Amino acid sequence: MKPIGPLMWEHRLIERMLRSFESEISKINEQKKVNPKKLSPEHARIIDELMEDHRYARKTTGMLVDAKERYLKGENTVEEVITLMKELARFYPVHIEKEDKHFFFPCQEYFSKEELDKMLAEFYEFDRKMIHEKYEKIVITMETQSL
Repeated sequence: MKPIGPLMWEHRLIERMLRSFESEISKINEQKKVNPKKLSPEHARIIDELMEDHRYARKTTGMLVDAKERYLKGENTVEEVITLMKELARFYPVHIEKEDKHFFFPCQEYFSKEELDKMLAEFYEFDRKMIHEKYEKIVITMETQSL
């Protein structure tokens, strides 16, 4: 698999989700109402934080890519790269814990058992194609090289 593979798989998943809009649109037309699955104030606050986290992560990652590009053109951006890498290394564990413990688990209550089962089956299908073992080997290789 090429490095663009995971991104393209993500796009296929988005396309599948968009195709499911047709049945949802039919339900909305029939019932003349939308099922927004209203979040509790606490969960709404967490999702707002997570959305801001994702904006921050994209911005910081973009700055890192930009610093790398400028480095490749001859500019000395070593300290900038180090600073941004440290920032991402500090940021992501906190963000991941927030998603795992304060969003993913609590938000399951908004879905029926059938919806959860369907999501799980779709995740398995998606993950089956991701070749996790390959990426785990890459991480292990990088960890060993760092020692």
